[in-house]
Amino acid sequence: MEMIYWVLISIVFLIAFAGLIYPIIPSVLFILAGFLLYGALFTFADFNWLFWTIQILFILLLFGADYVANIFGIKRFGGSNAGMWGSTVGLLIGPFVIPVVGIIAGPFIGAVLGELAVNRTPLKQAFRIGFGSVIGFITSAVTKGFIQTVMIIIFLLWVL
Repeated sequence: MEMIYWVLISIVFLIAFAGLIYPIIPSVLFILAGFLLYGALFTFADFNWLFWTIQILFILLLFGADYVANIFGIKRFGGSNAGMWGSTVGLLIGPFVIPVVGIIAGPFIGAVLGELAVNRTPLKQAFRIGFGSVIGFITSAVTKGFIQTVMIIIFLLWVL
């Protein structure tokens, strides 16, 4: 039975990593769900205040990394809030409208359309901002993937 429990916990953690590609999946909630699932299936006794403090700090780091990477990608390439909002909408819709390619095309198209529609940005500059949004997304995904991996490693070291 213990093996089945670990498989379930692993599936929840894998879903969290799927959230790096499909941002509509709340990765951090699935990582927390994996911890809680372990507690419910095994024991919560393994989790003391230090474990939760460390994990909460990593959760805050996840949110901060996501925000900073998006700002870096858009603002660094001359974008505005319209580009950030467009990129976010494109990031949420893109993977479902254009499977596989939409994860990159969505933020790009969203940022370009946001800048063109709201700020009347010249097309060449809007494309540059769209490229920046893709750079921001990739940077964010890699950073969040690293942080999530560290969170899971800490969890495993804590309970094993």
